[in-house]
Amino acid sequence: MSTSLQPPHEQVPPNGPAPSVLDNVAWAALTGRQRHLAEIVGSAARFQPEVSPFTAVADAADPGCWTDLATLVGPGNAFALAGVPTLPEGWATGQSGQGVQLVGTALRGEADPEAVRLGAADVPEMLDLVGRTKPGPFMPRTVELGAYYGIRRDGELVAMAGERLRPPGWTEISAVCTDDRYRGQGLATRLVRHTAAGIQDRGDTPFLHAAAVNTGAIRLYEAMGFTKRRTVLFHFLRVPDDALTGR
Repeated sequence: MSTSLQPPHEQVPPNGPAPSVLDNVAWAALTGRQRHLAEIVGSAARFQPEVSPFTAVADAADPGCWTDLATLVGPGNAFALAGVPTLPEGWATGQSGQGVQLVGTALRGEADPEAVRLGAADVPEMLDLVGRTKPGPFMPRTVELGAYYGIRRDGELVAMAGERLRPPGWTEISAVCTDDRYRGQGLATRLVRHTAAGIQDRGDTPFLHAAAVNTGAIRLYEAMGFTKRRTVLFHFLRVPDDALTGR
């Protein structure tokens, strides 16, 4: 069983990267350009806990990968896993949600003069904005994954977007959010285009994920030049207490 709903005529740049790395995007990022932020045991990998909750396995159909994952994360501990439609016996999901993966093959990046680069000193404000707007997981060191940008009003951070997963040839745009008081002003669109401009300048293609129920955001992304590539199931799990029994 697969959750892949790849369009029959997926838009891929003539000289762009093969889209196959997006089928197991976290694994490709963790074992590639973002390996310096990874912890790896055999065929399982995760980001350092304060960077991101996401983990990955090389092949979800291989039982050995799940043993490696249990060793890496530890029995009883929680983690996030994407793109695995079927879990092994005993690995019950605490929470799951359907997402959509979109690729920005027709997206026009554009630098925005009001966008400012955010860094470690801005993390408390970034965490506060994320806590109020709920764009997805954002940890104290998530800012180390890539370039993050914000727009301020009277010195206050009111909108942001940035880079998360970076598999070969691609960069994910993530943490797109705007304070409720400033919605409807196009700030998120501007920051997505600004982030995309930096991604495209270094030769990568932007992509992103959105909750399947967030149809308004998906329509906006499609209007900007993103194309739906596939659906993705996101799990938030705990390693079974007996996962390493017999080892």
